[in-house]
Amino acid sequence: MAGGGGGGGGGGEKKNKENSIAGDGGKKEEDVMEEEQVDESIKKARGGVGGGSSSSTGLRLSSSSSSYSVRMWGYLPAASPQRLPLLQPTPVPPAASSSTDSALKIVCNGGCGFALAISESGKLNTWGSTTDLGQCYLISGKQQEVPEPYPLQIDTPIIQAAAGWAHCAAVTGKGEVYTWGWSECVPNGKSSVDSGINASGRNTEVVVEDTSDSIQSASLLVPPWNSSDVGFVKASPSASPLNASGVPLVTSRHAMRPGHRNTAGGKVCEKVADEVPKKRRLANTEEAGPSENASAADENVFAPPCLVGFEPGVRIISVAAGGRHTLALSDGGQVWGWGYGGEGQLGLGSRLRVISTPQLIPCLGTPEGGLDQSRLVSGCFTATVPGNYIKAIACGGRHSAVITDAGALLTFGWGLYGQCGQGSTDDEMSPCHVATLVGLPVSGVAAGLWHTLCITDSGDVYACGGNQFGQLGVGGDHAEMLPRLVESPILEDETMISVASGARHSAVLTETGKMFSWGWNKYGQLGLGDSSDRDLPVQVAITDADYVSSIACGWWHTLAVVYSKVWAPTY
Repeated sequence: MAGGGGGGGGGGEKKNKENSIAGDGGKKEEDVMEEEQVDESIKKARGGVGGGSSSSTGLRLSSSSSSYSVRMWGYLPAASPQRLPLLQPTPVPPAASSSTDSALKIVCNGGCGFALAISESGKLNTWGSTTDLGQCYLISGKQQEVPEPYPLQIDTPIIQAAAGWAHCAAVTGKGEVYTWGWSECVPNGKSSVDSGINASGRNTEVVVEDTSDSIQSASLLVPPWNSSDVGFVKASPSASPLNASGVPLVTSRHAMRPGHRNTAGGKVCEKVADEVPKKRRLANTEEAGPSENASAADENVFAPPCLVGFEPGVRIISVAAGGRHTLALSDGGQVWGWGYGGEGQLGLGSRLRVISTPQLIPCLGTPEGGLDQSRLVSGCFTATVPGNYIKAIACGGRHSAVITDAGALLTFGWGLYGQCGQGSTDDEMSPCHVATLVGLPVSGVAAGLWHTLCITDSGDVYACGGNQFGQLGVGGDHAEMLPRLVESPILEDETMISVASGARHSAVLTETGKMFSWGWNKYGQLGLGDSSDRDLPVQVAITDADYVSSIACGWWHTLAVVYSKVWAPTY
């Protein structure tokens, strides 16, 4: 199997397996919607005729004085003439500006149908988006075939960025964070209707789990954004819904039991405020249609770029974006979170639905250094976790992971497929140490929709979680509740230095500049020239480059910065 991979077809045969692994009903509504929208778009591009996906579009890399360039593959609809998937590494066309400082140098993780990269001059560039898949100008820039700077009206260069399903976040050289997109992901100084937080900032409802499935998402089908002016909204300060220890403040004796972990059977916690509606009141453009709900969607579903407010003196160095939540890492090694937290992905000890202002996540005990009893989860003491600060963060679809300076891996959030690596399908409400990796310091981590990958100091890769499409790279399609070593003959002599994860595919980079990928390949996101899934690592061949220097994965695509000899015409 080494070198050739193993998986099935283009993903259709394995769809039925998704609900049979690690419990029924794990695949949520928006996970199905995303695939159906893309499939319909591709079918239209082919004139309604099925069959194999298109190969590379033949986009050509122009001559440049720089020896670095970016390759893309997978599904970026506007990046190919017929809006078909790119099945093999394809040069990203030069940016609209031809200046030398417009060359792309940093590729960013995330983006659902659009890609992000940062130029030499520190401009955040986006491309690949289309409006027929529910994307809008506000999230991913104009409908683009080539990279163009996103219109952030700031003077400070962008140093790092990430995108979720329908929101983006970017870090400036001053340590500031700007974010935009889906409104529940954008701090606004006030709480959403169903967040359980009233105007005074106090938590009035905590829902553990609703087995009636009444917690719903806003529709992903969004009308095109009509305005060409993207302005800034400064998040106004508001009272925190948490106390100094990160414990939710409640107004009733019926407070949720601290550190509760969800079980596969499901439970419903007592509500504190019965009058708070359970269903979201965000505009549903799928029901009303673009013309009827355009104004409501503009106001309620998407938000323009916002300067995120942190405590005085906090300087952010990196961000990670999940399906509907965001984490930010400060230069002091602290982690902040906001957005949707219904499965515990914000690590705040409870199922707070929407947090509209950044909250400090006490990953290593209380700020005073003592043991925070509210964060005791089935014997998981964060006070015993090796390390003094957090050095890396990652967001999956509905779960999160962080690494301490001592190499300890902590996970929290949705655990239905075992993606938290705790040996069960429980949700983790607070950061919990992955104990099976004790003695194996972790240096890097990535999180997908249902799975988690990490790299140890020795260059080995471990994976856990859902494996319906082979995204763990361990062979077969069975979920792994605990981290499992990714073993393959093709990796025996390789040392991994970087890892990235898409929705259901994975990629690693070795110290010799080789790249390997595996998992879901319906849209060519593995870069192997076909649309067959792989359940073991396969090397990605980039024939026009000497080596790969960095990698990133979006939901349905992959990016790589490659080094190659400068092209010059021959006479």
